[in-house]
Amino acid sequence: MGKYVVKRVLSMIPLMFVVSIIVFLFIRLIPGDPARMIGGPTATAGEIAAIRSQLGLDQPLIPQFVQWLGGIFQGDLGHSFTNNTSVVELLAPRLPITMYLTICSITWSVILGVIIGVVAAVNRGRALDLIGMLIAIAGISLPNFWLGLQLMQIFAVNLRLLPTGGLTDWTGYILPSVAMGAGIMCILARVTRSSMIENLGKDYIRTARAKGLPESRVIMVHAFKNSSIDIITVTALQIGALIAGSVVVETVFSIPGLGRLLVDSIGFRDYEVVQALILFFSFEYMAINLIADVLYGIINPRVRYE
Repeated sequence: MGKYVVKRVLSMIPLMFVVSIIVFLFIRLIPGDPARMIGGPTATAGEIAAIRSQLGLDQPLIPQFVQWLGGIFQGDLGHSFTNNTSVVELLAPRLPITMYLTICSITWSVILGVIIGVVAAVNRGRALDLIGMLIAIAGISLPNFWLGLQLMQIFAVNLRLLPTGGLTDWTGYILPSVAMGAGIMCILARVTRSSMIENLGKDYIRTARAKGLPESRVIMVHAFKNSSIDIITVTALQIGALIAGSVVVETVFSIPGLGRLLVDSIGFRDYEVVQALILFFSFEYMAINLIADVLYGIINPRVRYE
């Protein structure tokens, strides 16, 4: 497995290079001139030209890209156009906020989604199965920004139990994490149910029951263990969606995390910040998928890596 991990890590290098090219070109295709936004509506053509020169935007794209990429290899992600702050210093205080929000969201959604899926599979065709799948379908259908606004209206405005936004204390994470994790919980519930139903019909389950093993052991040790690979795969893929969802949820709840910073930076055409954030999100997504692949081999010894 060690060789496989090394190969996967090395394969991430050219992939990140391709992503960096796409990100660099994509942000520059967005209409709007950073120099014009910094100078304001009253800035003259000469002042705009001076700002572009100061930011290095008057150079051809290839030298700009080479300079930016060279800075990355030296640990320099550049400086924000809007306040001339180092991008690293800008991201550092916001990273823990987004990571904590993501961890909270994925933790409760995975636990509850798996429980709903297992209960629904064991009680297939009964009331609990119907209730669980109704919850799953409803949750998948609701956009996280709409759910966030409704949660805010009910629990913050009407009941006054939780804050409407911001992070004055730990309660500020509750509503955003629910809005972010609800869709993932429902997807995991459906995947867990389908995988468990499939495995519960296998011959080895009938053999385990014929041996007189307790039903709880048959379900959790035999059926659930073999369903865990599907659950891990979907969870890893959904974490990427969760990161994307943080952009919307952090904006709705006024949370000063990386997602909201990305939205603000796109609005100001702050190229350096947007490029760094998208690269970070891409790397995080690749790393999560690598961890998921490693977990396959730990949970199921039959998985072999070439």
